[in-house]
Amino acid sequence: MCLLNDIDTYLRRTGVAETTFGRRAVNDPRLVRDLRRGRVPGPALRAKVAAILAARAR
Repeated sequence: MCLLNDIDTYLRRTGVAETTFGRRAVNDPRLVRDLRRGRVPGPALRAKVAAILAARAR
């Protein structure tokens, strides 16, 4: 899952906790854990997280 890989890269690079990222990104502290357990994000969630990762990569 490319989105999860992108999130993992961001977390390693920044040192942000999984729960903090999920809470800040989509108000869901379990987001990353759920993605690792097989949660399939919808298009809106995927777009929102991708936009946040792109904005913070600058």
